[in-house]
Amino acid sequence: MEAQKPATAQPATKQAKPANQKSNAPGIKNAFWVIVVCCIIAVCLFIFWFGHPMHFEDGHPVDLWGTIYKGGFIVPILQTLFLTVIVISFERWFALSGAKGKGSITKFVAAVKACLLKNDIAGAQKLCAQQKGSVAAVVSAALARYEEMDRNTVLTKEQKIATIQKEVEEATALEMPALQQNLPIVATLTTLGTLVGLLGTVMGMIKSFQALAQSGAPDSTELSTGISEALINTAFGIATGAFAVISYNYYSNKIDTLTYAIDEIGFSIVQTFAATH
Repeated sequence: MEAQKPATAQPATKQAKPANQKSNAPGIKNAFWVIVVCCIIAVCLFIFWFGHPMHFEDGHPVDLWGTIYKGGFIVPILQTLFLTVIVISFERWFALSGAKGKGSITKFVAAVKACLLKNDIAGAQKLCAQQKGSVAAVVSAALARYEEMDRNTVLTKEQKIATIQKEVEEATALEMPALQQNLPIVATLTTLGTLVGLLGTVMGMIKSFQALAQSGAPDSTELSTGISEALINTAFGIATGAFAVISYNYYSNKIDTLTYAIDEIGFSIVQTFAATH
């Protein structure tokens, strides 16, 4: 009878992450409803405010609001795009402020590095708990893996360092999509706003030339309507594109700052472990 081989227990080097683990960066997860709400607001403004009879006299606009109404049906589309850029920009401001945490990122990075130089992992963890946010979450996860590898007596030094590096990469990968969320929409609107504005401009000029092509004297009302539509749509398109470009570049720079901070602390954690073990 063949003897059974004793089962050898493999050392656990990594704890399973919770399936429902979420990013520490707040924000709107589904921007579709933002666009829908902005569209409803834009249409209501166009119909009930810009198109109100008090802004017209004998069919001619008497103020800026009536002139905007003469821009035609492209105006509420452009207003939807413009409002979407504004709402998402504010949403990203709150989201990235939460991702940054409570204090200065620069001071937090310096404080954590100082704790690492003294091999004070508990102090660094305490700083993470006070700072909160995405950067602190990545650092806290890396420090937890640091302590686990410090107690591990099975893996080699190179394997431990690789495990800590992998933990930093995984924690960063969890946070980055939340930081960049909705920014692709803003990037799209930088071009889309300008193109829709150009479409409205072309349609307005077509109406103007149609008025000029009428037999006899040109219809001044139709001519002015076409010119108004062209200029109003041009203005809204340029404003939407310009605001979207500014917003996208500003928040991309803030995300880069957070990413650099994560990379800097992650590198420091790995180098500290390599130097002290």
